[in-house]
Amino acid sequence: MSEFKTVNESKVSITELMLPAHSNFGGKVHGGYILNLMDQIAFACASKHSRSYCVTASVNRVDFLNPIEVGELVTLKASINYTGRTSMVVGVRVESENITTGVKKHCNSSYFTMVAKDTHGKSLVVPGLLVEDKQGIRRFARSIRRKEQAFKRNNTFESSNFKIEDFLDSLEKENVKILLK
Repeated sequence: MSEFKTVNESKVSITELMLPAHSNFGGKVHGGYILNLMDQIAFACASKHSRSYCVTASVNRVDFLNPIEVGELVTLKASINYTGRTSMVVGVRVESENITTGVKKHCNSSYFTMVAKDTHGKSLVVPGLLVEDKQGIRRFARSIRRKEQAFKRNNTFESSNFKIEDFLDSLEKENVKILLK
């Protein structure tokens, strides 16, 4: 196994026609079905990069930007944005295309943290990422920032660290009524 791999060495894409079985009563494709496809392509990309079985450790923010209609083609694209010691951040982009008009829509993007595993379920060291352009540096740096923010967020809201007085003012603007006992 090489010590570093380029983004292009692990890129994966799939295209699938959206069928009525994938939709709700309104003819829109279920978000859960799209999440399933996203997890599959993140697995494929991470496994291709690491040459090992991978598991999903976390998913960072999934915003559904545009609905996907029955009869549209959905294309998912995945690439490695960041590599840690045993984990990888896989960027996944979802686009739909109306096959009669050719109109394409960006439906969502998300970031899956995947961890490489050996046959005994122990984490494996993954190849590093060989970044070749400005876009790659931006994505790698953004992944580091997202990781730092998640750590800070988890630490701030841990029961033992949470300070109610730090948040009461901001809750006054929200649709909440507080009755502390």
